[in-house]
Amino acid sequence: MPTEGGRRPKLAVWKFASCDGCQLTLLDCEDELLGIAEEVEISYFLEASSATDPGPYDLSLVDGSITTRQDAERIQHIRSVSRRLVTIGACATAGGIQALRNYADVAEFRAAVYAKPEYIATLATSTPISAHVPVDLELRGCPIDRGRLVEVITAFLAGRKPDVPDHSVCFECKLRGTPCVIVAHGTPCLGPVTHAGCGALCPAYGRGCYGCFGPSNSINFSAFIPLLRRDGMDTLDVVRVLRTFNTAAPEFDAASREEARR
Repeated sequence: MPTEGGRRPKLAVWKFASCDGCQLTLLDCEDELLGIAEEVEISYFLEASSATDPGPYDLSLVDGSITTRQDAERIQHIRSVSRRLVTIGACATAGGIQALRNYADVAEFRAAVYAKPEYIATLATSTPISAHVPVDLELRGCPIDRGRLVEVITAFLAGRKPDVPDHSVCFECKLRGTPCVIVAHGTPCLGPVTHAGCGALCPAYGRGCYGCFGPSNSINFSAFIPLLRRDGMDTLDVVRVLRTFNTAAPEFDAASREEARR
């Protein structure tokens, strides 16, 4: 990412509705973070610094989903002052767990949770950043993988395309030599329809994939859901497993709504 005058590129990290886990992943990069900090100027990252440079920024990392009108306005400003914008994590790329509100009555939720719900200003939906502004790259996961985060940052610094594979978790199981939990044990698993990135962590411990990294780029729910039913899931189970970390991802959303209509 060449800059004028040989200055260091400006990096900004932004938070919207989220648990902060993906920002903490950046801080957890330890030795890699030291190298990155030498190559960029961290201009805005309230999780780690009190610096609040107004921009513009060469690279903005955005964590969290849009859940208020103020945030919908703020992301427009961030996009306008960011040369490149990368969304990080399930909240930013697919609405996050909070997108479960999309299937319910938010006013009812407010009344049940808050003593004075009239003070709570929120939208009826939780939506990904890409529903509001153009995004240069989506880095999925709940939380994101720190190795892939470092790859994305270094790729943008080098002016090249980040090497972020788009295959499914099944490919990662094969790479690490993990037996297929579906074939070997009849365990329901979202691995065949889930984007790689976690290193097939759950199947390595004999558990089915929970879909933390969202839908892969090649899915066939009409063929896949019958496998979940074969392995013991009923309609409610299928809806629930699709409505977790990436419930608002269009592919998971459409499949879960179709199942709910059964």
